[in-house]
Amino acid sequence: MAEEVKLLGVWASPISCRVETALKLKGIKYELITEDLANKSPLLLNSNPVHKKIPVLLHNGKPIAESIVILEYIEETWKGNPILPEDPYERAMARFWAKFVDEQCLPVIVKACSSKGKEQEQAKEEAIDHLKTLECQLKDKRFFGGDTIGLVDIVAIVIWYWLQLIQEAVGLELLTEERFPTLFKWGDDYVNCIGIKECLPPRDKLLAVVKERFKPSD
Repeated sequence: MAEEVKLLGVWASPISCRVETALKLKGIKYELITEDLANKSPLLLNSNPVHKKIPVLLHNGKPIAESIVILEYIEETWKGNPILPEDPYERAMARFWAKFVDEQCLPVIVKACSSKGKEQEQAKEEAIDHLKTLECQLKDKRFFGGDTIGLVDIVAIVIWYWLQLIQEAVGLELLTEERFPTLFKWGDDYVNCIGIKECLPPRDKLLAVVKERFKPSD
């Protein structure tokens, strides 16, 4: 019996993009079911009853939720083109840095882009500190795990691709090539890898969504 792989997601979501990237890197055929987050489908609500969020991977009808959990499931289920190293210590470090991006970097970046005044300045300083930490972690490596794209790269690309558009939309500078040359080279290398560009939303189309999302409230 052929495997059935479906992904409940949204084209503009960096979190959905993570899962699509892993599936495509591993050559897994899947069906993307686009969700309307303002009117969530019964399939999404039943598949992720705890958080009621995308993405959700449906593998032969069985739902897996939360993007990092999904990425690890994909890695364990389909062994080709690994996104985690074999060495247990290196695997643990990859999980650590992926968690750092999600729990430390992203919340404060969003806060810096959506707040004002003193709160924004404080969040901006903290965000820059976290980006400096990632810059140091890359050092002279092409990708976070070495020579090939891995878990941390898939998780962290939101900081390079999406953040540049958010900065353009709100008129804020956090991530610049002058300040973070290593992160910029990493982002360029990532995007220009074979098969990666098709995983990322078109820039102009995404920019329109970002501008609407971060539009100042009256």
